[in-house]
Amino acid sequence: MASSDKAKKTTSSTTARRGIQSIEIGFRILDVVRQAGTPLALKDLADKCELSVPNVHYYLVSFQKVGVIQQHADTGLYGLGPYALRLGLAALEQFDVFTTARPIMAELAAATGQTVFLGVWGNKGPTIVYRVEGGSSRPLLELRVGSVLPLLSSALGRNFLAHLPDSRTRELLDSELKSAADNYTTEKIEALKQDVLQHNMSRCKDALLPHFISLSAPIFDMLGEMTAAITVMGPIGSIDDSPNSETITLLKQKARSISATAGWIDPSDA
Repeated sequence: MASSDKAKKTTSSTTARRGIQSIEIGFRILDVVRQAGTPLALKDLADKCELSVPNVHYYLVSFQKVGVIQQHADTGLYGLGPYALRLGLAALEQFDVFTTARPIMAELAAATGQTVFLGVWGNKGPTIVYRVEGGSSRPLLELRVGSVLPLLSSALGRNFLAHLPDSRTRELLDSELKSAADNYTTEKIEALKQDVLQHNMSRCKDALLPHFISLSAPIFDMLGEMTAAITVMGPIGSIDDSPNSETITLLKQKARSISATAGWIDPSDA
């Protein structure tokens, strides 16, 4: 390659890196404004970004031109602008948990070798809306797309029972308690819900299907409300359900990635 060509390639590469770095810095500033929850003075914003005041001001001028940032006339403080709101609303409208979850579920099924399904809260309760078979799994004919699962004897159901308001689950729960084989006291149900919330996942063994175990992790929206869950299911002995097992760790990671796409912020990262 001629030296002039090398120089052009180097210059082009350097320019691209500068462009990416500028975008990253800009979004760092925007994220500080977002997390602040209230408009900020220029100096405070620069301090939080660990950038110089002139540098931050340069970005703010550009952001104001496109409406992502606005400066309040009465205080001079900077906050998110109207275009930031429009972007957020557009992202909410375009987000589809089914579309987002499909490739992630395929990865999970391939990694675990087990059946993975996506569940949502339907008109009749916890409902399977999508399913992926793993390489080691056998078809679970009892659990088809459209199947409605119980609250108490399925991992998906227990997830919704723990995360949804009592007003949404009470009717179905009362119906199940009338015919439940186990003696579910109020204390036992509350302990079950607290276990799900504490571990941020639910499990169910030898209940929904004999000799099978299922693990379910919740998917949250930007408001922190559970909207769906992904569940891994397989024969007992084929899935390690110990707290720090690879399967549980991977399941939680995949669920968090879907939630993050929906705008959810993990409290541990806030």
